[in-house]
Amino acid sequence: MNMRALCLWLLPLLLSVWHVDAFAHKPSDSYLTVKVADNHINGQWDIALRDIDFAIGLDADGNGEITWDEVRAKHSEMAAYAMARLSFVNGKESCPAQVSEHLIDDHTDGAYAVMRFSADCPATVETLNMRYTLFADIDPQHRGLLNLQYKGVTTTAILGPDNAEQSFKLAATSKFSQFAEYVKEGIWHIWIGFDHILFLLSLLLPSVLMMVAREWQPAHSFKASFIDVLKIVTAFTLAHSITLTLATLHIISLPSRWVEAAIAASVVIAALNNIYPLLLGKRWIAAFVFGLIHGFGFASVLADLGLPQSALLLALVGFNLGVEIGQLAIVSAFLPVAYAIRKSWFYQRVVLYAGSVLIVLIAGLWLIERLFNLKIISA
Repeated sequence: MNMRALCLWLLPLLLSVWHVDAFAHKPSDSYLTVKVADNHINGQWDIALRDIDFAIGLDADGNGEITWDEVRAKHSEMAAYAMARLSFVNGKESCPAQVSEHLIDDHTDGAYAVMRFSADCPATVETLNMRYTLFADIDPQHRGLLNLQYKGVTTTAILGPDNAEQSFKLAATSKFSQFAEYVKEGIWHIWIGFDHILFLLSLLLPSVLMMVAREWQPAHSFKASFIDVLKIVTAFTLAHSITLTLATLHIISLPSRWVEAAIAASVVIAALNNIYPLLLGKRWIAAFVFGLIHGFGFASVLADLGLPQSALLLALVGFNLGVEIGQLAIVSAFLPVAYAIRKSWFYQRVVLYAGSVLIVLIAGLWLIERLFNLKIISA
C-alpha cells in the first residue's frame, strides 16, 4: 500500500476518533459516598474542579489556574448547583440535603471539590430513591460513581444521563448483590477503557496470521489462532490480576500519572510490533509484561469506587472477574470475524497495518499528554 492510499484509508478513521477523550482511562466522573442510618443520610461528593469550572466558572482572573480563594468564593454557588442535581426520596417522602462543609482533595486525575452534606428523612429509610443529573446538560458522558453504605454493607452503582433515577432497597442489600455490583463495574470499566481495549486488540490483530518470508500470511487453522489468543489472554489476565491485587492491598503503590503514561506506551509498542514484527509468536510475553502495568490502572479505578474494608476480598474478586468477562466478550466478538476475513486484502492491509498505524497515532497522543500533563485531544 503506498502512502497516498494509506492516508486515504486513515483520514476518515482519524476524523472518527478525533473526539475521543485523550484521558480515555479517566472519563469525567464524580464520586458520591452515601451513608444511611435509620432516617439520617450523611454524604460526601467529590467533583472535579475542571468540571465545575466548565459549568459555573471558577477561574475568576482567567489565568488558567484555580486557586483556593477562587473556589471558596464560589462555595455557595457550587453547593446550589450540585445539590439541585441530586435528590433523595425515601419511599415517596423527599429528604432535602444541605451542604455542611467544603474541602479540596487530590484524585488520580487532578484536584476535586469535596462537599459533605446531610439529610433527614421523615421516616426510617427502607427504599432510597436517588435522582442524579449533574452535568447532564453539558456532558452526556459524565457519570457519578455511587458508594452506598448501610449496616456495614456497601453497594455501588453508576449514575448518569442514561440511568439518572435509581432505587435501592436497603434491607435487600446482601453480600451477593454487592459482589454482583463489583462484577458489573469491572465489565463496564474494560468496555470504556479504550487504552486497555486498544492494547488487547493490538496483540490480537496478528493472531489470525503468520509471518512467512517477512510477509503476513493467513493462519492455516482456527485452532492455531485460538491457541495464540489463549496464550495472550491468559498472560494478560495473570499479570494484571497480580498487580491489581498487590495495589489494592497497598503492598505496592505507583504514581498514577506514570502508570497511565506507561499504559499508553504499552499500546504504542504493541501496535508497532504489528508493523515491524519483533516478537512474532511471543506476543504473550508482551501481554504479561505490560499486563503488570495495566493492573495498576485497574487498581486506581477500583480505589476510586471506594472499597468496603469489610468486604475487600469480595470487591477485589468481583471487579477482577468483571474485567475478565468484559475482556472475553471482546475476544469472542473479534476472533471469529477476524479469522473469517483473514485472507482478504482488507484485513491484511487495512485492518492490521493501517489499523495499527492509527492505534500508534492515538496512543502516541495519549502518551504525550500523560507525560507532560497536556490536553491535545478534547472530548
